[in-house]
Amino acid sequence: MYNATVARLTYRALLGRRRALILFALPALLLLISIAVRALTGADDATANAILGGFGLATMVPLIGVIAGTGAIGPEIDDGSIVYLLAKPVKRPTIIMTKLIVAVGVTVVFSAVPTLLAGLLLNGNSQQMAVAYTVAAAVASIAYSAVFLLLGTITRHAVVVGLVYALVWETLFGSLVPGARTLSVQQWSLALAQKIAGEGAITSDVGLPLAVVLLAGVTVAATWFAGQKLRTLTLAGDE
Repeated sequence: MYNATVARLTYRALLGRRRALILFALPALLLLISIAVRALTGADDATANAILGGFGLATMVPLIGVIAGTGAIGPEIDDGSIVYLLAKPVKRPTIIMTKLIVAVGVTVVFSAVPTLLAGLLLNGNSQQMAVAYTVAAAVASIAYSAVFLLLGTITRHAVVVGLVYALVWETLFGSLVPGARTLSVQQWSLALAQKIAGEGAITSDVGLPLAVVLLAGVTVAATWFAGQKLRTLTLAGDE
């Protein structure tokens, strides 16, 4: 379920100049904020929690997921170049799985790694906060990549839809509206962070067993639907 050629082409597309600038900009901003806050206020658990949760997990991770997930396949479908890939003797589920693996890898590198560094800068991993948010970011990266990869297969406006979801649902409603929190990838991943962190350091509105089921279910379902959607794409001359 992995094709090296497809992976290489996907990495090349995701790490092109324009997308790479955005991918680097968000983690750089998180690290700059962390350095400035640590220099001005010193190590503080509450501040670290607010930055890692409010900016890192709620904003940076889903936005990077949008870039990586939709960028793994959306542009190829939009410009029609996907037909050249589909014409190759590669099974379509293999194409989806390969692109998902690449999207997850890129999202984890550009979100989980900076989250760990930011956590260490902010409070030196006090109450295991840096590690907890890193695990949450990594797990959320998997779900976001699958969801946004699916979006890339079903709509030409995947980036716009993804940004609306990331900024409105996850950042705004997922953080502020109680009822919406249970349907938020952010809250599901926070349940894992809560388990790792010190008592009361991080809270989630979703219990850990339910969060694990929802994360796994959404990832599997989104990947399956993306594969099914790709199966429906036909090449010129296919009847």
